[in-house]
Amino acid sequence: MFETGFLGTKAPLFMDITTFIVVLLPFLLAGSVHFAHTKNYKVHKKTQIILFMVTILVLGFFEYGVRVDGGIKKYIEYTDISDSFIFGFLAFHITIATGTILLWARLIYLSIKAERNGDLPGKFSIMHRHLAKATTIAIYLTAITGFGLYYILFIKL
Repeated sequence: MFETGFLGTKAPLFMDITTFIVVLLPFLLAGSVHFAHTKNYKVHKKTQIILFMVTILVLGFFEYGVRVDGGIKKYIEYTDISDSFIFGFLAFHITIATGTILLWARLIYLSIKAERNGDLPGKFSIMHRHLAKATTIAIYLTAITGFGLYYILFIKL
């Protein structure tokens, strides 16, 4: 888990795995959304729940790895970028990522509730689309800022 990863940088394996999955997530999300556009709502629902659960597991895996491996201060040693910039960018990323998880969880919860009430598809569909667009943008921003951190810490040497 803490040996050098597979992306050819000094990043540990768990960081490479996490980064790979975070960067892959928007593409998997697009596939899931495609099911909704083709009115295959059951598959869309299942893939959304699976993607969300995998994301939560990856987040836990990542948090465990960072804490056990020595924290962000250890990774700052790999770059000459200023600590204040890194911590600012990290705070920005964490804010977006936390908001993303909360927004996505809310979307799933409200959508399941609306489906059970017979309002999805139906009365809740417009709200679902709005929340889904916001969640998608948030997921993309999380992936971009997550990769940005990886780049700053492990690629830009």
